[in-house]
Amino acid sequence: MNMTTTLAGSNFSKVLPEGWDINRIMECVSNSPESVFTPQSFWNKDFRPVICSNLEEFGVYMGHEIAMQIRQTKEEGRELILILPVGPMGMYKWVVYFLKQWNVDCKHVYGFNMDEWSDAEGNTLPASDPAAFQNAMINALYGPLGELTVPESQRNFATRNNLPLYHEKIKALKARGAKQVLVFGIGRMCHIAFWEPHLAKDYATQEDWMHVPHRLGVNLHPFTIEQNAITSFRSSWPLIPCYANTIGPAILFASDYIIGGADGILSRGMQWQGMSLWMTLRYGPDMHITSSFIPTMPGKLFFMEELAGPLCADTN
Repeated sequence: MNMTTTLAGSNFSKVLPEGWDINRIMECVSNSPESVFTPQSFWNKDFRPVICSNLEEFGVYMGHEIAMQIRQTKEEGRELILILPVGPMGMYKWVVYFLKQWNVDCKHVYGFNMDEWSDAEGNTLPASDPAAFQNAMINALYGPLGELTVPESQRNFATRNNLPLYHEKIKALKARGAKQVLVFGIGRMCHIAFWEPHLAKDYATQEDWMHVPHRLGVNLHPFTIEQNAITSFRSSWPLIPCYANTIGPAILFASDYIIGGADGILSRGMQWQGMSLWMTLRYGPDMHITSSFIPTMPGKLFFMEELAGPLCADTN
């Protein structure tokens, strides 16, 4: 007895995203931990999962990867478009550390935060709000970089007025030869940014879905709210907005290189991200599961060893 045999008629069936096949998900999460590195037919030849044994190692590896992209493009005389998340966050202190050690500045870098909390109309929190992603980025990356930082005019945040300008700004930078690097985490609902699974029903085809650059005021999935209650709001629902602004597939999957992170472990064997990791690596490209397109791109996905499983019953 499990979800595959009891889903029909349950309350859970009402919140399971349309297009999610529970039997196919069961196949994804039933793989042995050792097989997590086994390339699949849909993987890009230059995509690679990278295992991390502890959170500090995770932060160092991911931070070094980001810093190297900044350094390499600087040395090449090339502009860099960085699509940036707030979550995971532990890598940013290491980006700062490496760039300061190398004395590499970010005058050639253009930062685009991928999402931001909002109301249904796309109005966002004040930049000074403790929950605002703009506030988080200034405190974690832009501020600590000091004189080496990204110029203020080259920092972009997903506000109601600025997010709709992202696509043309990025297009203009690419026309000048800029490299686009996507830095990301994977959501509980397999979202990248806040591109939620239920958005797929708004588009007739995957091609239509793939051409959308952004959405204002996305109605967040209940499990996304719960994930953020656990990871960012110390369990408190009342603090969390129910909507968010986000970039879409047209920006996400036009990146030249990806640097991803899955660090969703808690303690005593508890975690929230193993299923999302395995669905990303095994489900195969499907517009109902945004992260399923990640392995089709060149780059690295850093993940905590515990997330590979085995994903089995373990009463805590």
